Amino acid sequence: MRIVIIGQSAFGESVLKSLVDREENVIGVFCPPDAGDKRQDPIKALAISTGTPVYQFARMRNEDCISTFKSLSADLAIMAYVIDIVPNEILEAPTKGTIQYHPSLLPKHRGPSSINWAIINGEKKTGLTVFWPDGDLDTGPILSQKSVNIEPEDSTGSLYFNKLFPEGVSAIIDALDKVRDGTAPRITQDHSKATYEGWCKAKDVIVNWYNSIDSIHDLIRGSDPSPGARTFFNGLELCLYNASKLDNTSDAEPGQIIWIDEDGLLISGNGGAIRVKRIRSVGNNKLNASEWAKTVSLKPGNKFENKIT
Repeated sequence: MRIVIIGQSAFGESVLKSLVDREENVIGVFCPPDAGDKRQDPIKALAISTGTPVYQFARMRNEDCISTFKSLSADLAIMAYVIDIVPNEILEAPTKGTIQYHPSLLPKHRGPSSINWAIINGEKKTGLTVFWPDGDLDTGPILSQKSVNIEPEDSTGSLYFNKLFPEGVSAIIDALDKVRDGTAPRITQDHSKATYEGWCKAKDVIVNWYNSIDSIHDLIRGSDPSPGARTFFNGLELCLYNASKLDNTSDAEPGQIIWIDEDGLLISGNGGAIRVKRIRSVGNNKLNASEWAKTVSLKPGNKFENKIT
């Protein structure tokens, strides 16, 4: 089959590599334009090194992009980490259609931050879906799905890179084979069970230290590495990373620092405590939490706040 990949970043690169390793006929890669002085997108770099034509348009809806895509006469398009809107003219152009990867068990958690919200909501299971995009947001018929467990210490980063990323690449390859041999299903989603969440942003992940310790822990790990759960100290906006939940017999108030050592900070919460190993002041780099504490003279008994004071 004549295959076109629409994608970017490490996930798109891994899908392309898998196809190249299998000696599939990849006739083009569509990825976003280069971003200023940033390093070249991995999928573009791999495409160039393997002699695969690269096409870069600011918007997939651009008429030049649509006409270029159609001129390739693709049999199948694979969407591997796409955040732009892809028009129906492109989705429907390949003779066998277009398939897309999404890191949730659709119809649950439609939208761009599906991994974050599954963890923040305290869920124990999520998964991935390969589906046939239909022009709306994550609403198309399902080709295949796979469930994965969300472990108690999983963060958005660990869940993605250790499970949903590698399993997703494998699922796309399996879906490709089903498309080729004509056994790929099109299972209509149960739209009555659909949920949608937008981008997980800083304003959505401000820690309320008076909430339950479980919800605080879920918020921090669901925001790690991005956008970083927020708290405040002496007018500084902080991002918290590498958190774990501990029992706490201290009578410290929620948000109060119980102790500081080389393993990080122990912060009192409602029903337990949170140990945080890394902290970043907004606008600066991440630091070991104990090192960061020295930069602001943080001491046990000090308190993190729910807003800038």
